[in-house]
Amino acid sequence: MTTASIIIPHWNGRSHLDDCLTALRQQTFTDFEVILADNGSNDGSQEYVRQQFSEVRLLELGQNRGFTGACNAGYAASRGEFAILLNNDTAVDPNWLSEIVRVFHQQPDVGAIASKMLLFDQRDHFHTAGDTYRLDGIPGNRGVWQQDVGQYDQEEDVFGACGGSSAYRRAMLDEIGFLDDDFFFSCEDVDLAWRAQLAGWRVRYVPTAVVYHKLKASGGSGVTSSYHDGRNFLYLIWKNYPSSLLRRYWPAILRAQLHISSEALRHWRGAAARARLRGQLAGLWGIGKMWRKRRQVQALRRVDDERLTAVLSPIETK
Repeated sequence: MTTASIIIPHWNGRSHLDDCLTALRQQTFTDFEVILADNGSNDGSQEYVRQQFSEVRLLELGQNRGFTGACNAGYAASRGEFAILLNNDTAVDPNWLSEIVRVFHQQPDVGAIASKMLLFDQRDHFHTAGDTYRLDGIPGNRGVWQQDVGQYDQEEDVFGACGGSSAYRRAMLDEIGFLDDDFFFSCEDVDLAWRAQLAGWRVRYVPTAVVYHKLKASGGSGVTSSYHDGRNFLYLIWKNYPSSLLRRYWPAILRAQLHISSEALRHWRGAAARARLRGQLAGLWGIGKMWRKRRQVQALRRVDDERLTAVLSPIETK
């Protein structure tokens, strides 16, 4: 078995591939495969990869299956002990993979690893130092936009790993499953983090595994992101948020959703604001679909409320 499978979801991002794939060629740890899952690109990406990066396994899907669809197809084709998702608009440090593998080998109860993600063009500023999830149902990124002055140089447990560079132990995925295609784009990594936490796996932030990210360079538009955020924030609650915590925090969750709605209404003339409201409506409509999955997810639970609240973030007060 290969030690690591690096899965790169891709759609019309040929201009990013040289930075991304060249950096992977320069890794100090070399027992890995790279799978580029192409969502039907029409910018010549496929031929470019075949000619310039023949070591990459090109998985031509022929259509846009979204982030989750591409990653799931890549995972199904992978052989590694560890499965790693990596955005195509990134470049990784030469020791990135060796640090991920080191922590997995040293800490067998770690099921997922979050990298230290810095901005590609402003390398002293964070994109994320691991995902957060607030008790009122709002996900986020630790350290986002902050200058890196050493505040996140400590290896530590976090709630989740950003899907732009997230590493998973296959043994954990065999237990809890991989990405949920119903999320399509946005929060699929948070959904997976919830399942890992409920099942008792640790998620570890490793600051020596460094990734530089051209944030949103190849992602969806603001309208696309707003719609899926509006919908998927609710999907996360219906599917994952434990009933024992829901009974305590449902007023805060409701207030957070109403705040999102009121802010969108205040900016109604903006297409992204209207998309956010449409997403919330879709999220409400999807409660039945997510609730049917909820029983299986909650059956994974092996930890008590105290352990869960220790990795969840407090509600912000204003």
